[in-house]
Amino acid sequence: MIKSRHQSRRQKGFTLIEIMVVVVIMGILAALVVPRVLDRPDQARAVAAKQDVSGIMQALKLYRLDNGRYPTTEQGLRALVERPATGQVPPNWKQYLDRLPADPWGNAYQYLNPGVRGDIDVFSLGADGQPGGDNANTDVGSWDL
Repeated sequence: MIKSRHQSRRQKGFTLIEIMVVVVIMGILAALVVPRVLDRPDQARAVAAKQDVSGIMQALKLYRLDNGRYPTTEQGLRALVERPATGQVPPNWKQYLDRLPADPWGNAYQYLNPGVRGDIDVFSLGADGQPGGDNANTDVGSWDL
């Protein structure tokens, strides 16, 4: 029942092999998890863009209810923040948004009336600011809602 000095010293720490096994396991886990986590910021930006587009679309629908039509492409989304001075001035204009949000990549949202994919189109050109693209560069628009 008496432990030798050599046995008690062995039980106090980890061997080099045990430490190496743990490091290898952590490396494998990191190789599997890190790529999935790194994609999250791009996914979060796309979700934020969809939410912004949804809010802008709701404001445009209110604009149409009050004024009988959507703003022209020339008047743009600015018509939701300040009364349009060009084109047909809306008779029952109200302020529909406090401010126009920028997309999550810092660019302005685009607006087309008539739209290509619907009555009107509101969209972000994604991270690259160019039409089309995939992954982070994918366009996010009212047609995705």
